[in-house]
Amino acid sequence: MIVGIDVGGTFTDLVCFDGKDFRVVKVPTTPKKPADGVLNALRGLEVGKIEVIVHATTLGTNMFLGQEHLTPPKIALVTTKGFRDVLEIGRQRRPDLYDLFFEKPKPLVRRRDRFEVEERIDAKGRILVPLREEDLVELAERLKGYEVIVISFINSYVNPVHEEKAKEIIERLCDADVVTSHEIDPEHKEFERTSTAVVNAYLRPMMGRYLNDLLSSLRRMGFRGAFYVMQSSGGLASVECAVKKPAMFIESGPSAGAVAVAYFSRLTGDRRAIGFDMGGTTAKASTIIDHEPTVTTEYEVGGKVHAGRIVKGSGYPVRFPFVDLAEVSAGGGTVAWVDEGGALRVGPMSAGADPGPACYGKSDRATVTDANLVLGRIGEKLGSGMRLRKDLAEKAIGRLADALGMDVVEVAHGIIRMANTVMAKALRMVTVERGHDPKDFTMFVFGGAGPLHGVELGEELGVRSVVIPPKAGVFSAYGLLLTDFRVDRVRGWLRDLKEEEMEEEFERLRREAMEEVVGKNVRVIRSLDVRYRGQSYELNVPWMGLERSIEAFHEKHEALYGFRMDDDVEVVNLRVTVMGEFEKPRLREGREEEYEPKPDSYREVFFGDWIETPIFSREKLKPGARFEGPAVVESYDSTALIPPNFSAFVDRWMCLRVVG
Repeated sequence: MIVGIDVGGTFTDLVCFDGKDFRVVKVPTTPKKPADGVLNALRGLEVGKIEVIVHATTLGTNMFLGQEHLTPPKIALVTTKGFRDVLEIGRQRRPDLYDLFFEKPKPLVRRRDRFEVEERIDAKGRILVPLREEDLVELAERLKGYEVIVISFINSYVNPVHEEKAKEIIERLCDADVVTSHEIDPEHKEFERTSTAVVNAYLRPMMGRYLNDLLSSLRRMGFRGAFYVMQSSGGLASVECAVKKPAMFIESGPSAGAVAVAYFSRLTGDRRAIGFDMGGTTAKASTIIDHEPTVTTEYEVGGKVHAGRIVKGSGYPVRFPFVDLAEVSAGGGTVAWVDEGGALRVGPMSAGADPGPACYGKSDRATVTDANLVLGRIGEKLGSGMRLRKDLAEKAIGRLADALGMDVVEVAHGIIRMANTVMAKALRMVTVERGHDPKDFTMFVFGGAGPLHGVELGEELGVRSVVIPPKAGVFSAYGLLLTDFRVDRVRGWLRDLKEEEMEEEFERLRREAMEEVVGKNVRVIRSLDVRYRGQSYELNVPWMGLERSIEAFHEKHEALYGFRMDDDVEVVNLRVTVMGEFEKPRLREGREEEYEPKPDSYREVFFGDWIETPIFSREKLKPGARFEGPAVVESYDSTALIPPNFSAFVDRWMCLRVVG
């Protein structure tokens, strides 16, 4: 028995495979104590018989995107004299070049909590100014009372001796968790390395408490199996790694969804796919090319959407491998409100699972879910048995309608359209702004709210078809059962190009990674980050020996930018990825026999006008089922909306494919 559990900002999803059948559970997340939501999802299972639990969470993302009840720790930063303001200075990146009022993201560590010490190591790792122990002893008195202390010295990625010494002294004198930048991100560029270390520190107490509470509870329930956590890269890691480097797991849930899309795109034969995941708190978009999610080595968490994209300079840089995602604060629980100018706004704040949308009966704030309920797009009783209060949803939206001088239905429809506009920006970011034409793609939509909005979004983008996979509402949890173990190692280089030395460093990184990897058929991937001398950014190319890798860089640069140069190149980083294969569930392939299914019931649904719409049960649909929109397809974990002028077909993998 293997179990995948995905903790989102609003719902906790579980998928269990016992060797023959799947079981799906969806329960509300408990934000104040997320482990309780996981335990609630597990209550119907014999926990002692579970061999493997694979876990993903968006708690890190939600902390940066408005989820309530998540309190950041008190953090201090210790850095080299003269570098106290590196987090505020950052990079000269502006979302809008001509916006005179643009404000950079507020530093996660206040200036009064940033401290300097005398020390200096040069770019070659030579000690210019020794670190004095007496300075650190004196500083330690001022650091008492902080929950997490980050140490980030200049050029520590080349020679970490001063960071190691400072950590040893501060740990001895202070009751705090101490994080060093070279352990988290051993690469050049002081701002990005310091930012990554600080984001890691920001999340560490929360992630540590959460995982420790969860594991303790599972052990008390009789669980003795293996426990793994999904990384943002789409691979699995140990609990120890998740506690030490939680910034690696910021996008763990959405990455699991991208892995699941890659797996199903291989089954369905869709070589180019867009993954669209809309949950209760956020909406995410990804691209899958030739059945592999695209991966980047730098990400900005908490970034803002501007002119249709999340741009660099609007968030907090984190340097770890990430599935290349565009993410916006738009989900089923996103709050609608009226601003001071009397305009309707949607987001970025989320009502989360507690208190949740107004229709849950605990809040009076209107959300996207309330709008869908008022418009008849979801029923008052969900497939999971959860009951929604339509009267409370109408009352909450009615308050907005009164302020706007509009009709309740008109405001509800406006909320949906505004949410769709925000989410369409994320979809364009991973396609149009990456040089891809959406018309060449199939869009896979999932998450608790994704199938409600996916077809309308697909129509706006002009994709070939929209696929709603089986278990769409818990699809990210499903993806946890379809991935492999992954260990990444990186070493900043920026030195002479000597192939023998590079081979030795690759081997050392491989040995380090092999000590952690779990699984069968272990695969080792080696690569370089290369740039022309004088450039600020680099391209990643596979390691094929120095000469062939450099030529691969020239070819990639020319393909991307239209030219190549005769200038010298420099290797910025060496990277090693080790993958350990996990056994995956075998999916049953059905036989397609085309037929027209009969609806279970009808209800009025708003599509610009009220239309009596057939309601189908997803569990009753068999391969070959074909029907026309408008239609609503309800299942235990999600509701799918098929607008007028669209048709739907169930394929042999139980995917619901919608075309216009």
